[in-house]
Amino acid sequence: MSDDVLRVKNVTQRFGHGDSAMIALDDVSLSVPRGETLGLVGESGSGKSTLARAILLMRRPTAGTIEFDGADVTGLRGSALRRHRRRVQMVFQDPNDSLDPRFTVGRSIAEPLVAAGIGQKERRRRIADSLDRVGLPTDAVARYPHEFSGGQRQRIAIARAMAADPEFVVLDEPTSALDVSVQAQVLNLLVQLQNDTGVTYLFITHNLSVVHHIAHRVAVMHRGEVVEEGTGDQVMNAPQHPYTQRLLESMPVLYRT
Repeated sequence: MSDDVLRVKNVTQRFGHGDSAMIALDDVSLSVPRGETLGLVGESGSGKSTLARAILLMRRPTAGTIEFDGADVTGLRGSALRRHRRRVQMVFQDPNDSLDPRFTVGRSIAEPLVAAGIGQKERRRRIADSLDRVGLPTDAVARYPHEFSGGQRQRIAIARAMAADPEFVVLDEPTSALDVSVQAQVLNLLVQLQNDTGVTYLFITHNLSVVHHIAHRVAVMHRGEVVEEGTGDQVMNAPQHPYTQRLLESMPVLYRT
């Protein structure tokens, strides 16, 4: 078993053909050690979401490989792909989009568990445990998303992801739709869950100050390439690439270290 849960090797993603093809990812390589968080930073259109879809095997890369625990999963299909997806979960930017308003909280959290073939008794236990872990009452199972605040809805989305006991979670701008005070609470929750479970995160954001709070390492994307990578302190305090320097200059002085 590899020390790195995830390894992305020379991944390229093209859309279209010939001279008119758009290169969304250009020979991207990165890795995420087990139990750590890699922050992936860049502006809209930098390739962050395209890379996330490749990692989740939602879209096959044009070239390169995706490895989990040292095994190439790029070409998985059918039952092998379904088994792999039980190991990987995602938390989206806006819980209003990711939670079906017609479903109770309990049903929403149960969805990935049903897909994984987990029995009803074990599902109930996991749902109750996941709600407790994210700081929501047990009676939330019978309520609907609209009955909760934005921060609580994101906690529900996190509970759903963690109930499946994943090895790896992609967090796609999970705090950007929240008030600043609530952002800090959700970030602290994610850190605590990682400490408790050993889960590995890929944290996607456009905000260097947010990623500095949660990530062990930071990778900066620009125009489909990883242009800089290092610890949070290295990237925040001694950025090497002009694009990273511009990102830092655009941050409010309050958030700079």
